[in-house]
Amino acid sequence: MTAVKRLWAPLALAIVLIALARDAWNRYEPIGIDFHTYEAAARVGLQRGWSFIYDQNLVAIEQKRLVPSQIAQPFLSPPTDAWLVAPLTLLPYWAAYYTWAAVTLLVFAAALAWAARSQGLARWIAVAAALGPWWVLHAVNLGQVAPLVAAGVVLTLRLARERRDLVAGLALSLLFLKPNTAFLVPFALLVAGRYRTFAAWAAVGAAITVVAFVTMGAHGISAYIGQLTQPLPGGASSLTLEGAFGVAGIWAIGLRVVIAAGSLAIAFRLRSSPGLAIAAGAIGSLLVVPYLHGSDLCVLSAAAWAVWEERPAWLWRVPLAAGWLLASPYVNLTSFALGLNRWPIVEGALLAGLAVAAWRPGHEGAANLMDKPELRTRAPA
Repeated sequence: MTAVKRLWAPLALAIVLIALARDAWNRYEPIGIDFHTYEAAARVGLQRGWSFIYDQNLVAIEQKRLVPSQIAQPFLSPPTDAWLVAPLTLLPYWAAYYTWAAVTLLVFAAALAWAARSQGLARWIAVAAALGPWWVLHAVNLGQVAPLVAAGVVLTLRLARERRDLVAGLALSLLFLKPNTAFLVPFALLVAGRYRTFAAWAAVGAAITVVAFVTMGAHGISAYIGQLTQPLPGGASSLTLEGAFGVAGIWAIGLRVVIAAGSLAIAFRLRSSPGLAIAAGAIGSLLVVPYLHGSDLCVLSAAAWAVWEERPAWLWRVPLAAGWLLASPYVNLTSFALGLNRWPIVEGALLAGLAVAAWRPGHEGAANLMDKPELRTRAPA
């Protein structure tokens, strides 16, 4: 038995690293197409003025100048994405893209390593496993901001656990790069009693709004709001309730309200464990938003990793490992791969598990015990 225990960690690390390598090797998507859109908007802002970044004709022209072989997409992201990418316009386009891709992946990986409770080899197994699902490198290859949003969720977890609430709110502000993917997380922390974290996050949001008004003016703001009120582009409904369960209209709205309320109720019940409250908010967000792409599942990686770290019992880790296997290239590159519209079912199962934990007798005492400083088992910074 001792020999088995000694071998399991290197074997597990090898399995997740091989999965990560296979996932990196099997990539057939348009490289940098989302970064391409962010940079085009940034260039329009720098050259024409930030009030024009939602002039889709100008953005399309700039995209074709940058990479003529790629399609032009509408820029529907918050202005924060264009602002963040603006310094990279000083570099040649492909140097800028590869710098962005490396930074987004490394920031997510570093956040996972820094926020982990586990130590030694177990910490690196969890980090590599969180990066192993197909959607993480998919997001990196597209140049998406989703890994940064997931990193913000993870950083907030450790900072909240250590009661560094104001700094946690600043970390949570990475959600403003793509708010729809994890918009319930701040409210989950609010109902969990982390008022200063919520206030810091809201203050950053107010500051971003002021900067947007100053730099974009009323014309730019109205153009952005106009984009949001238009029908959503096609091709991003598979990961939603409509795509997974075929609901629509009033039924879809009602189900979203129930899921959002349930997620916040779970966060309140699990308030003594900020990691689980954050996970409940993250999963609830993914289930209720009406528009998602595969890259947005980076937030699911962050939520599942949080549960793995906060609940080390086999009753949690066995199903989490099974979910990871489904997302890994060991299954995803075969005919048994889960379609996009099946992943909301997996999310629902994880949220249901958190609900059971939230209403299990004695859960609050167990959570409080875990949060006592002398019993923590996190890795050093």
